[in-house]
Amino acid sequence: MLDFAMMSERILIVRLGSLGDIVHTLPVISALKRAMPHSQIDWIVDERNQAILELTQGLNRLIVLPTRAKSIIGTWKILRELRQQHYDAALDLQGLMKSAVVARVSGAKRIIGFSREHLRESAARLFYTEVCAPSNKPHVIDKNLSGAAALGADVTLKEFPISVPASAKPAELRSKLGLQPSTDYVLLNPGAAWPNKRWPPARFGELASWLKSHHNLGCGVLWGPGEQSLAEEVVAFSNGAAVIAPRTTIGDLVALIKDARLVVSGDTGPMHIAAAVETAIVGIYGPTDPLRNGPWAPGDLTISRFSDCGCHHRRRCGAAQWCLESIPVGDVIDAVEQRLQIVRDNE
Repeated sequence: MLDFAMMSERILIVRLGSLGDIVHTLPVISALKRAMPHSQIDWIVDERNQAILELTQGLNRLIVLPTRAKSIIGTWKILRELRQQHYDAALDLQGLMKSAVVARVSGAKRIIGFSREHLRESAARLFYTEVCAPSNKPHVIDKNLSGAAALGADVTLKEFPISVPASAKPAELRSKLGLQPSTDYVLLNPGAAWPNKRWPPARFGELASWLKSHHNLGCGVLWGPGEQSLAEEVVAFSNGAAVIAPRTTIGDLVALIKDARLVVSGDTGPMHIAAAVETAIVGIYGPTDPLRNGPWAPGDLTISRFSDCGCHHRRRCGAAQWCLESIPVGDVIDAVEQRLQIVRDNE
């Protein structure tokens, strides 16, 4: 019988972006390391998304593709250097033409990707030597783990090898909220790359006001590039219960989230980080399916309008009213109350 634990495979993971999708792929590293502790596991990523992987344990090498057009020559130099690693397998866990080409150019003996019906761009299948059998479970994490299963790994466990760095940002947020050290706070995340994933800022503000008046919990409002004005709107509607969270690196963001009592967010990267570091979550979902993209801890809760949504998994929605706008504050408050009670019961 083949002893996978004694194997020293060279494996390349191809997942170029985005933040949340990368987080959903991290359990593949843990599964491969459990199966083949002596293996070399490398990951190739777009430079815009490298920071989260710099906090990840278990990778031997992080290969960064430049995104600027002027770096085309540098990109091809990096891709040529991949061939010198003599990979035994490349896992394309993105399913795009670009990622499939990168996997193929790596020169790996086995190019493994998803079957055509599970690809975002079906032509990517032309670049694979084999496909992995997708899990019958709906969550995208299980889909990604099917790549590790194709290499003989046990994918029963979902382990996220993220290190939480030291950061001054939790203390800075508490200071802005007028809180004592170690006092609990809640993080609200109103932003998202897709506009139709954003719950209205006025409702986030009303939620913050309720958290302060009913639980004496101050709220920090997360924001990323281009989202500061959105965060300011939430604060303006909060009756003084919320403040804008400090500007963060990805490492700071991980530390802030890990230290929070609760995160309330739409389907976006910070929420998936919260799930990975086991911070309590209430998720607000519209055009994406929480069964596929939602938090996975037993106590976490989602409020979803996916079944009523007319723009499933589409960034642009032409409806007069987006489905998220039909979620009242009361529904989210009920979920937050329930989730906080679960946190208290588990203490």
